[in-house]
Amino acid sequence: MAHSHTSQAPELRDPAWTGRVFWTLAGLVILWPALVATEFKPWIFLDPDNLRVTLRFLGDFFPPVFTGEFLLMVAQESWRTVAIATAGMALALVLAIPLTLLATRILSVSALTGRMAALPFAVRQLLRWVMILLRSIPELIWALVFVRVVGLGPTAGVLAIGLTYAGMLGKVYSEILESGETHATQTLLRNGASRLQAFFYGLLPQNASELTSYTVYRWECAIRSSAVLGFVGAGGLGQQMDNSMKMFNGGEVATMLLVFMLLVGLADLLSSALRRAIR
Repeated sequence: MAHSHTSQAPELRDPAWTGRVFWTLAGLVILWPALVATEFKPWIFLDPDNLRVTLRFLGDFFPPVFTGEFLLMVAQESWRTVAIATAGMALALVLAIPLTLLATRILSVSALTGRMAALPFAVRQLLRWVMILLRSIPELIWALVFVRVVGLGPTAGVLAIGLTYAGMLGKVYSEILESGETHATQTLLRNGASRLQAFFYGLLPQNASELTSYTVYRWECAIRSSAVLGFVGAGGLGQQMDNSMKMFNGGEVATMLLVFMLLVGLADLLSSALRRAIR
């Protein structure tokens, strides 16, 4: 009996077998041209010359620098990195919230009859394209632009994060609001409530948890982005890391990497606590 069971065809033992094989092969067919186009060759890491260079590079990171003066500077720049991320998120919210309210179809009074009027539809589409423009330009590019406009320093980082994240937040906020239950909101609008009243009493209460969760997640991402933006002169821990790398001070770079990992870990703990609090 056991022999006859094991000798069954694969499709009899597992009805989903053919589907899994098909999609696995399809994924490989789609992925292979991408790997060829990007010249993805992971085996080059095993080349003896490359291994020797890699080990020498990693060896420069040890021992990390833990002098009092250096750690004080790192603490100050870490705080500046968090400040850049937080200020950038605040600017993004200032821009994203009005864009969301104006671009969300559910909050359109003219759409209550079934089809939105021409002018509100045109305004809504225009605002959606504005959000596409804002988020399609990476914050690194915005930072390069603002470094030339306002000079080196945290201001460029705040503006870069604010513009890019405004587009991201506005898009996701609109999708969250439009995917939820809309009956209460439409009832308020039909009974003469304003757009803001319909938002605060209809949409916001049932979507507050998801909106807050995504906002906190984006704040985490902004902390990481603020460190990267420092490499183009936008201030913070990234700019100090770039200076140390240019001076071949691997020990200083190692210390800042450890501090940045701790910073991201603390941000993750804080965001998890906030998510638990709003549930």
